[in-house]
Amino acid sequence: MDIIENWQKWTSFLGQNVAKAESAGMSNKVIQEAAVQIGEYLAKNVDPKNEQERVLSDLWSVATDNEKQSLANCVVKLVQNKKVQ
Repeated sequence: MDIIENWQKWTSFLGQNVAKAESAGMSNKVIQEAAVQIGEYLAKNVDPKNEQERVLSDLWSVATDNEKQSLANCVVKLVQNKKVQ
């Protein structure tokens, strides 16, 4: 997965897909639930490719379910804010 090797590309990719989901009428709650599922998948199946992903992976590995939701929500907000700037 070449896209996840570069943090800027990864957040840009996520931002584009969050924007598409919003345009398709998906609620923020559904987007955030999808973000948690993606986080679970990545944590189990993909080795972090850069420092930022390593930090997220380390945080995810010690987080409770509620904390994982918070982390996923923060990533969604991060990519939403990047497209506004």
